[in-house]
Amino acid sequence: MVKRILMVCLGNICRSPIAEAVMIDTIHQAGASAEWQVDSAAIGDWHRGKQPDHRALSTMKKHNLPYNNKARQITKQDFNDFDYIFGMDEENMSDLKSLAPAGSKGNLLLLGNFGLEKSERIIVDPYYQKGDAGFEKAYQQCVKACAAFFEQAVAGKI
Repeated sequence: MVKRILMVCLGNICRSPIAEAVMIDTIHQAGASAEWQVDSAAIGDWHRGKQPDHRALSTMKKHNLPYNNKARQITKQDFNDFDYIFGMDEENMSDLKSLAPAGSKGNLLLLGNFGLEKSERIIVDPYYQKGDAGFEKAYQQCVKACAAFFEQAVAGKI
């Protein structure tokens, strides 16, 4: 049975596309691509249909992570279609909890709770920062968090 992961941030143009690409790469490197599907979505609809921020795309390209999805808003159906739904920060988690239909199957998780120190567990939102440094920081956080989550998931701990 295929397990499905959804990465969610506010606009689906910075953190969640990076997290999606990193998780896909993590799964691919483990040789488990046939067993997992990964997507991303936004809380809001401001960027629907748009490519990720050019700095996110540049960061992914720098790390050889192909990406061609477009931004989309999370739907009520996603809460039942996905096994794991990750928010990037506490506000995302609050929004996800309020949007989730009663009895939905998606397990709502803060991505940074996996493999990151408590002080680093909020995936940095680089949107309003100048330059690429914040995007690189988000990428590095996602690499650690995705690897830690995947290791725990494969071991049956989640």
